[in-house]
Amino acid sequence: MTDTVLEAPVLAIDDATADRLFRTARTVTTFAEAEVTDEQLAAVYDLVKWGPTAMNTSPLRMLVVRTPEARQRLVERVPEGNRERVANAPVTLVLAYDTDFHEHMDVLMPHNPGARDMFAGDAGARAEMARTSALLQAGYLIVGLRAAGLAAGPMHGTYDQIDAEFFAENGWKGFLVVNVSVADGADTTRPRAPRLGFDDAAQVI
Repeated sequence: MTDTVLEAPVLAIDDATADRLFRTARTVTTFAEAEVTDEQLAAVYDLVKWGPTAMNTSPLRMLVVRTPEARQRLVERVPEGNRERVANAPVTLVLAYDTDFHEHMDVLMPHNPGARDMFAGDAGARAEMARTSALLQAGYLIVGLRAAGLAAGPMHGTYDQIDAEFFAENGWKGFLVVNVSVADGADTTRPRAPRLGFDDAAQVI
């Protein structure tokens, strides 16, 4: 009797889904005048929150910026080259990580009642773990926005001013600004830049 080795499918999703999430999806700088509702954003979050993080810490936090007053406060604190994009986007997310994630560990790890106390006295370890896991969650979020038929325009920058303006009370640490809506304009259809192939990006040992 010979053992049968089952091979996993190359991809377990169809081409249309793979295209929407990755192949034809783009980082967008020009958006249509389409409303992005809190219900849409909540549905995306409720999907991507299931992505893994270290010890289920789930440290990603989001500031949803949509009112004219809040948008102007943010525009004044992003790099000059990104100000017009933020000003014109229907909604902008400021992604941050919560270094006090341990305060929620009783909810996130009920099977490990000592998890909160393990992190309580080590702010440095919390900051490192929070940033690493929040970066993972940011990737999940961008894919989740694409799954909802939306487009994302993430922009890196410096966050001291943003943190001081928006997160002084809760202590969150900003790390990414993401414009969100439906893609529109020539920016979304130009030939995309190449990517490295598997043989260039991986070693098999």
